[in-house]
Amino acid sequence: MDIQDLLDDDVSIVSLPSVYYQFQEAMSDKNSSFAEIGEIIIYDSGLTTRLLKIVNSAYYGLPAKIEKVSHAIGWNGTDDLGNLLLSTVVIDQFNSIPNSVINMESFWQHAIACGLIARKLASYNEVLDPEKFFVAGMLHDIGQIVLCTKLPELTLKILLEAQSQNQPLHVLEDHELGFNHAELGGRLLEKWNLSEFHIETTEFHHKPAIAPNYSMESSILYYADILANTMKLGCSGESATTPALDEENWERLQVSGQIILPDLKEEIHKEYNETVSLFLQSA
Repeated sequence: MDIQDLLDDDVSIVSLPSVYYQFQEAMSDKNSSFAEIGEIIIYDSGLTTRLLKIVNSAYYGLPAKIEKVSHAIGWNGTDDLGNLLLSTVVIDQFNSIPNSVINMESFWQHAIACGLIARKLASYNEVLDPEKFFVAGMLHDIGQIVLCTKLPELTLKILLEAQSQNQPLHVLEDHELGFNHAELGGRLLEKWNLSEFHIETTEFHHKPAIAPNYSMESSILYYADILANTMKLGCSGESATTPALDEENWERLQVSGQIILPDLKEEIHKEYNETVSLFLQSA
């Protein structure tokens, strides 16, 4: 079985909820008002409640309480709200997957930690949009969910082998399957019609040096993944010894100023529990 086979026979995997695509379509229409864009979301009361709860949290730190989605767009902009919507609907998309292969709560905890760290690392580069990197962190291991759903027995076998041999998952996946969860995730995001940024940072987060267009951005995801595993914030199934923070990939981040890792980790710990609660409590 190849990647195409895994993705072609399951509509529930290869399509996001319609509300996301409707939102994106409205955002691309220059004639759409904030109110009209907001109306697309308010028909889903549960989604509206969750989005407003997140917008009003310390995650955004807005100076005033936001009571309408249209007001949230005014404060945050359509891009930021689109990123937030994508993060939320992706969790909803896969919230019923059983824990028979990996613990899904722990999976999303790792994804959120990776997103927080990626956002923080991106903030040290003056030309990057940090909010995009939170979503990228949320998505980076999405291919692992597809493997757990479509090939549960083989995926469990690979997970156990990776644990016993202290080998990275993607290395054993390449050997057993001929592809790995990062490549599978990239193809899935293509099916979802996401941006080249999201496709490439997902596909190359284990191998940022060979990313054709977003090598620097993929390096941020590479390090965010390593740091999330080092800090033991959730787990997506990776059990191998965390690789060292090599200098070549670190330089590729092109950050301004010096990053003090203990300080960065302390900041992430402060944000982590509340962010996990916001995104997972009502999922």
